[in-house]
Amino acid sequence: MHATLPLLADTDFPSISRLKLETLQVNLGYRCNQSCVHCHVNAGPNRAEMMTRATVGVVLEFLAASGVKAIDVTGGAPELNPHFRELVTSARRLGAHVMDRCNLTVLNEPGQEDLAEFLAANSVEIVASLPCYLEDNVDRQRGKGVFTGSIVGLKRLNALGYGKSGSPLELSLVYNPQGASLPPAQPALEEAYRAHLGANFGVEFTRLYTLANMPIQRFGSTLVSKGQFHSYMQLLRSSHRDENIGAVMCRTLLSVDWQGNVFDCDFNQMLGIPLAVPGRRRVKLTDLIGRDLAGNPIAVADHCYGCTAGQGSSCGGALARE
Repeated sequence: MHATLPLLADTDFPSISRLKLETLQVNLGYRCNQSCVHCHVNAGPNRAEMMTRATVGVVLEFLAASGVKAIDVTGGAPELNPHFRELVTSARRLGAHVMDRCNLTVLNEPGQEDLAEFLAANSVEIVASLPCYLEDNVDRQRGKGVFTGSIVGLKRLNALGYGKSGSPLELSLVYNPQGASLPPAQPALEEAYRAHLGANFGVEFTRLYTLANMPIQRFGSTLVSKGQFHSYMQLLRSSHRDENIGAVMCRTLLSVDWQGNVFDCDFNQMLGIPLAVPGRRRVKLTDLIGRDLAGNPIAVADHCYGCTAGQGSSCGGALARE
């Protein structure tokens, strides 16, 4: 795999700093039942990195001490971590809102037969990756049969009330472009998703998030192999909008990896760019218990233009409505 950090480290991206912490994003490990072309984590079935129960305990200790009321659980497929359910139930007891970054097909995996019911019983918000509403496009990006498996998962969730009008169970879908391009306008694409999935499969959902592909890990390496890396970076830089800087997710989010190391965002985690704390090369979540990071500088590199290009991009979708 081609390393992309050397191509990104030299940057003129504007300096930014942290606001009050609102969301703790926790990566439970890189094991996944899928291997997607656009994956910025390089996750897959053969990855062995998984958060231990002891580190899950540190996450819960931080939640209790900080009063942060949102935990965003991701992977890989986070549900494959044996401590996933303990983290969810304990975070809910602490009063935190839990978001699960679900790839949908994990709901059909052996041993996960009751996963959908567990998520519903704990009022977990599901943020589900479905990079297109067309079968051919999804299978090309994520593997043959993934679209059909995703529809099966969506129907199971709908049957439990997820994504239904008036239901408190939120089901958000996530779109990624097929290649080296920016996502289309989020509102119009959401309507296209609703029309196609509703008419053809009877599937409902709460909202759609559009995310730009990051030039790192598996997707970044693919760009390098195809000779498209520099042209994609030129697209991101030329599409930069200053007004998006104030809303980038790293200003109110902390990212924790499977070992308990802390980063400004999930993308910095994958590049190995640690939280910018003076005098420390690597920061653990235990070091931050009881510490206020508001005003702390955010570590930036050229990939940050992926969050400010066009309508903007974050774990919560577009930063601007177009």
